[in-house]
Amino acid sequence: MPKAHVVDYEVYGDDMQFVEVALDQNESIIAEAGAMMYMEQGIQMETIFGDGSDRDAQGGLMGKLLGAGKRVITGESLFMTAFTNGAAVQQKVSFAAPYPGKIIPLDLQQYRGRIICQKDAFLCAAKGVSVSIAFQRKLGAGLFGGEGFIMQKLEGDGLAFLHAGGTIIEKELKSGEMLRVDTGCLVALTGEVDYDIQFVGGVKSALFGGEGLFFATLSGPGKVWLQSLPFSRLADRMFSASRNRMGGKAKGEGSVLDVLGGLGNFIDGD
Repeated sequence: MPKAHVVDYEVYGDDMQFVEVALDQNESIIAEAGAMMYMEQGIQMETIFGDGSDRDAQGGLMGKLLGAGKRVITGESLFMTAFTNGAAVQQKVSFAAPYPGKIIPLDLQQYRGRIICQKDAFLCAAKGVSVSIAFQRKLGAGLFGGEGFIMQKLEGDGLAFLHAGGTIIEKELKSGEMLRVDTGCLVALTGEVDYDIQFVGGVKSALFGGEGLFFATLSGPGKVWLQSLPFSRLADRMFSASRNRMGGKAKGEGSVLDVLGGLGNFIDGD
């Protein structure tokens, strides 16, 4: 019998998506603090240490503290929120994506009960799914990977929902097949995929290529999920545009230089 709660869901929207989860009586879903969009009257909220999975419960208070401590290492909050249906009829709760992109529903039973994902990709999951840390086996991946030495590990037999920026592509890697990816574009991978960091190579490419000094190498077999717009890229472009805009205002709003600067930004695609 599955240990995780079995929930129904529907994803709404295109570029700014949210997922609506339908819970039967006493069913629960866990989520990051601040992810909830709306909930119906019968849904009850509870702040919990760790993820509320059986692994935490078996260890008692120390197990819960350890689970919460692992979350702190990944840069997340000490707490998670559990949403439980206390009504006799089905009730719904929804969770919204934090920035433009897609929500990825994953049934962990289809992936041998484990998915590795970037530390800020997790949105919510059926109660019983364990959310912990995954240490990269190779030092290079830890020191130079865009997501750091630690990634999140989702384990269990229930549904989990990830979020990523832009357009999402799922690729199946055969045994021995390798894919090189910008480190920020990696969203998630199945447990059997080998992940490492590789130097771009060549001083000219490293300094002037515009793609960073390192990229991720993913070796099959297994599945990987990639995003076209990492949040770091979006933030960089917004910061750059804001800085340029402030410079334009300093010259005078509506001035010739401001107009020419705006035209240049338009040509550049900003």
